[in-house]
Amino acid sequence: MSPAAGPDEGGLREQRLLFIVRWRLLPFMFVLYIVSYVDRVNVGFASLQMNRDLGLSASVYGLGAGIFFIGYFLFEVPSNLLLERFGARPWIARIMVTWGVISTAMMFTDGVTSFYVLRFLLGVAEAGFFPGMILYLTYWFPEGERAKTVALFMTANALAGVIGGPLSGALLTMDGRAGLAGWQWLFLLEGLPAVVLGGVVLLYLPNGPRDARWLAPDDRVWLAERRERERAGGGHQSPRAVLTNGPVWAFSLLYFAIVVALYSVSFWLPQILTRLSGQSDFVVGLLSSLPYAIAAIGMVLVGRHSDRTGERRWHVAAPALVAAAGLMLSALVASPVLAFAGVCLAALGIWGSLGPFWALPTAWLRGGAAAAGIAWINSVGNLGGFVGPYGVGYLRDATGNFAIALAGLAGMLVIAAVLAVKVPQARRAR
Repeated sequence: MSPAAGPDEGGLREQRLLFIVRWRLLPFMFVLYIVSYVDRVNVGFASLQMNRDLGLSASVYGLGAGIFFIGYFLFEVPSNLLLERFGARPWIARIMVTWGVISTAMMFTDGVTSFYVLRFLLGVAEAGFFPGMILYLTYWFPEGERAKTVALFMTANALAGVIGGPLSGALLTMDGRAGLAGWQWLFLLEGLPAVVLGGVVLLYLPNGPRDARWLAPDDRVWLAERRERERAGGGHQSPRAVLTNGPVWAFSLLYFAIVVALYSVSFWLPQILTRLSGQSDFVVGLLSSLPYAIAAIGMVLVGRHSDRTGERRWHVAAPALVAAAGLMLSALVASPVLAFAGVCLAALGIWGSLGPFWALPTAWLRGGAAAAGIAWINSVGNLGGFVGPYGVGYLRDATGNFAIALAGLAGMLVIAAVLAVKVPQARRAR
């Protein structure tokens, strides 16, 4: 079949190639993202022992957990532009090795200062990984496939909680072995896989369709040329212009509102569940897997429905409102069971909004604007990962419970829903 094939033949060819690409790349990218997310949020489980051992207050812990995103913010855009320049394979490998080394070094935390410094450096090291992955997906998948594809990729975010919770809880039971605390074992054994996988990236991940040796030569050219036509199809071309563009800031603020809730739940979930259940660290790890499992299902279902209908904005707004209702339920009820159900509902909505959200800016940004724009939206948005966890810690210290903090997060998600229906939505690709 030649590149000049008719519309029907071209559609069949595209679906065949996307099937091959999806199964060749997504499982590996999925594993990378699981390792990334576990290393980013495992401090939440470490805090069950580390805060006591090092005398860290809730406010100090919240600031340290969130300071990761300051380093992330400062280096996100440069990192993504360097990925475009040097290629996905070497740059993603570099990111993984450096973050793995620093994540492992978290085991040497001995007080407030080292906690802050290492968390900041971890953010610097990981900057560019997630937006680089989103940019990389645009090399292969057209606009009409992106909500589903991004949602499938980002279910790794939720499944990291399914896997990471029980794993982290089990590692905490190693407390005292070989003279190390359980939280030190957690950082050591969960940080090393990133270093190993960084080497695997160099062997496995192609820079783009033209480098995919597992595709026929004419298929490589066809995919690459289709992507180049799409990139040239319109939109904002200057990376510098992106940083002063109104719609880009609208996307950034919307993502900020979602991320405030996402990382507040991620970093504080172990302590919230400990307060609700009164169970051991291991049992809390098991309990934490359920909200993430529900979130993974929601991501796939919402992403598929968004792609099928071609609608994006309400597929962000509606899940955000569902999540707000879940957090308010958790804040208001006295029953631990109902409060836990509210947390599960919140996870369903927060994570369910992510696939349709990322389909919005990746359809609107094109050409040279894509690398800078995606990175800028992600970096500004991820400042919510600093504001949210610190705010929860401050309110926890001030009130002695999580109720006011959860209600505040619900309000932020209502704001996200309002912003979602206002952002621009590109026409669906045909």
